Order: sequence, then C-alpha cells, then structure tokens
Amino acid sequence: MNRRKLIAAIVGASLAGLAAFAAIEGHHAILRDDEDYDDDDEGGLAAVARALTFAKVSLQQGLKAGELEGQPISAKFEVDRGNFQLSVYTSRGGRFSEVLVDYRTGNIVKVQPITEHYHLAAAQLQSAAMAKANTSLLQVVENAVGQAPGSRAISVMPEVRAGRAMASVVLLRKEEEKFQVIRQEPE
Repeated sequence: MNRRKLIAAIVGASLAGLAAFAAIEGHHAILRDDEDYDDDDEGGLAAVARALTFAKVSLQQGLKAGELEGQPISAKFEVDRGNFQLSVYTSRGGRFSEVLVDYRTGNIVKVQPITEHYHLAAAQLQSAAMAKANTSLLQVVENAVGQAPGSRAISVMPEVRAGRAMASVVLLRKEEEKFQVIRQEPE
C-alpha cells in the first residue's frame, strides 16, 4: 500500500470514528440537561419525546416485563439524572420494586426495592388504587392507545378518585414534527 492510500485509509477511519462518537454523544446530549418529569412538567415531557425515538419497546411491553416481578402498579418512560429509562413499579407480597426495562430489548435490566419515603408513599397509593381496579394497567393502556390512533403511551398512573380506581395515561402523538401530549383518564 502506498503512502497516499495509507493516509487516506487512516483519515477515513478517523472520520468514521468521529462520526460514530458524535452520534453517540448527540444521543446523550439530548438527555444531559433534562431531569425527571411529572405529568405536569412539559419540559420533562419534551426530553422524553426526544429520547423516545431511540426506544424500540412500548410501554405495554414494559408492563408485560414488569409482571415477572409482581403486579405492575405504574409505568413510565422518563429521563432520570440524564438517563432515559423505562420504569415499572410493581407490588408483590406487600413489597414494592422499581423494575427498569431496557427500552431497546424489553429485557429487565435492574430490579430494586423501593425504600425512599416519597417513592414508597407513591407506590403504596398506586397499589391501593390497583386493589380497587377491575382491569390491569396493560389493558387500560391498550384501550387508550386504541382510541388515539398514531399515539404512543409514555406513562400510566393509577389513583383513587371518589372511591373509584382510575388511571391517567399520557399519550404522545407526533404531528408535523411537533409532539402533542394527550392525557386520557378512563372512567
């Protein structure tokens, strides 16, 4: 190989490596500045909407994976400390766990007990709501997505209102390069 071809090969390989690094760094840059969201935080929802383009797994698949660790009592895609993740809270035998599901494969990545006061209180309320529910969160999400063609579920949270179990489903619909959040609360 002559000197020109060798230099061209090195430069080409270097550019390909830089392009790959830039693509990976760009993916993380989307997530770096955003924090976890709650259902009223549109900035956090925007971060999730951007990151959701990398997710091959649906919220429904995350709920199914969570069933391996107990009854799913809530689920959401979120950006937590700069990391995009699919989190499913589960209940089994009076204990609560957060199941992290790989958003690319649907496999369980990590299961950790819920012990922090704020998260534990939320899990207890969600579990109480599911104890009154007549249907699973999976079915609630499938119904909501079925009623909003072209949408994708990004969270489902149960609660008790006026003595009845309800679930809020946040759906995301991409329209004309803008994302629209649709909240559904089945009666």
